[in-house]
Amino acid sequence: MAERDPDQIITIQQHIIEQQRKHPTASGEFSWLLSGITLAASIIQAKVRRAGLINILGETDTDNVHGERQQKLDIFANQIIERCLAFRGNVGVLGSEELPEPIIVHSREGHGKYVVLFDPLDGSGNIDVNVSVGTIFSIYERVTSGPITDGGLKDVLQPGVNQLAAGYIVYGSSTVMAYTTGDGVHLFTLDPATGSFMLADEHVRIPENGKIYSVNEANFDSFPKGVQDWIHWARTKEAGPFTSRYIGSMVADVHRTLIKGGVFMYPATAKSPKGKLRLMYEANPMAFIIEQAGGLATDGKNRIMERVPTELHERTPLFIGGKHEVTAIMERLARG
Repeated sequence: MAERDPDQIITIQQHIIEQQRKHPTASGEFSWLLSGITLAASIIQAKVRRAGLINILGETDTDNVHGERQQKLDIFANQIIERCLAFRGNVGVLGSEELPEPIIVHSREGHGKYVVLFDPLDGSGNIDVNVSVGTIFSIYERVTSGPITDGGLKDVLQPGVNQLAAGYIVYGSSTVMAYTTGDGVHLFTLDPATGSFMLADEHVRIPENGKIYSVNEANFDSFPKGVQDWIHWARTKEAGPFTSRYIGSMVADVHRTLIKGGVFMYPATAKSPKGKLRLMYEANPMAFIIEQAGGLATDGKNRIMERVPTELHERTPLFIGGKHEVTAIMERLARG
């Protein structure tokens, strides 16, 4: 394959179209859907950057489906993604971290063939202290046809291996988008001057033998013994040692792990024995991305993307990152 000219300017729309050409049966619907996500991301990042000027910081007086106090930006981001995707005409079902049930999307043509699950603003609790936050999304094709009669659950509750695409957007010092359609991971940076996401790097690979681990060590005493043992080892001279880095915004922590290597983990704890992260719109899309970059993603025992979900808001432990680090943790967990 010919190398890309580093001086060539490629927008995400151009890149998606180029990827589509590799699939003769592609109809253009998929690129139209992804353009809705990039549009939503552009609107959200603009609001995030101006949050302190337009009274959109802080909490509301309502809780989401998880009993967590909603941030004003959570609600805004959720509404923007809904609107940008619902009018695409090819989306049949939407599922959000902020909503108790899937949303059935009606269009003139009936119900679209795609399912989009998303966390509209991951890490939103950090907005008030100016820490990076992000959006995570996952795209499937419906497994049913015709009218949707079960509230969309049959179409939503699919294992991660069925994902057609997944990605995240980090709203930080720059706005960066990572996405995969199963042909590697590609990074784009938003150019504020043009409003377009520009290709920054193709076929990103997670570094081997990373030396960073990311976990909330305040929960150390209630981690499984295998995780405690690995962290003890990671601190030794024999290990390197590792450096601990934890932001508390999953999308930012996983983005650093993708670029710098190492492992991000959120084990089961006494407070959250089933894990805290959501399988459908956090763990699965991130797992797809990291696996496509050459890494691994597990729940400590099994591959995350092979789990068959039973509910939209199902939770899971997560160990995600470089193969060496994730495998070593799994081996210690297996020993008990």
